[in-house]
Amino acid sequence: MKKQQFLDELKQRMQGLPKKDLEDRLSFYEEAIDDRIADGKNEEEAVADLGNIDDIVKEIAQDVPLSKLVKEKVTPKRSLKTWEIVLLVLGFPLWFPLLMVALTLCFVAYMLIWVFVAVAYALETAFAFGSVGSMIAFFIYLGAGEFNLAALGTFLGCAGAAMLFIFPCIGITKGTIALSKKIILGIKAKFIGKGSK
Repeated sequence: MKKQQFLDELKQRMQGLPKKDLEDRLSFYEEAIDDRIADGKNEEEAVADLGNIDDIVKEIAQDVPLSKLVKEKVTPKRSLKTWEIVLLVLGFPLWFPLLMVALTLCFVAYMLIWVFVAVAYALETAFAFGSVGSMIAFFIYLGAGEFNLAALGTFLGCAGAAMLFIFPCIGITKGTIALSKKIILGIKAKFIGKGSK
């Protein structure tokens, strides 16, 4: 791929970036290609050294804050005409509740992902408190002169479950964090690239 073809495709894929950020990214990659050409590579080799455009767009999406992308997307590119303002005002009772419902559903769906983490740690806490409670019960029975095998068994079972279940809790948390990052990166990619594949 030639330098100009690469830069044109990169520009097409990053149309959702603010203009200054887009210009900065394009000049960075243009300079990187020029540096490689100055080192003795031809255009195709210099462009190939930069990597896959999909990976470059993903990397850029990770670097740019979501709030900046949303602000760029919702900022009008031109002033609204009178009939558009009237239409927005008259349609407000219809479009605003629908927008709120859509945003609420997105928020609830995202929070449901984290419910699994909360349930896992609630179960871990229940095992830990169960072991403490059954240990206290065992010593109370022992102090009264009785040996309660059920309390001892419950203590050992809950303590063992608490120690073993901490690893799945950590795994679920790491998985949820990774999934959250992928979701946010996917949202950013939708905002960045109009020409994305």
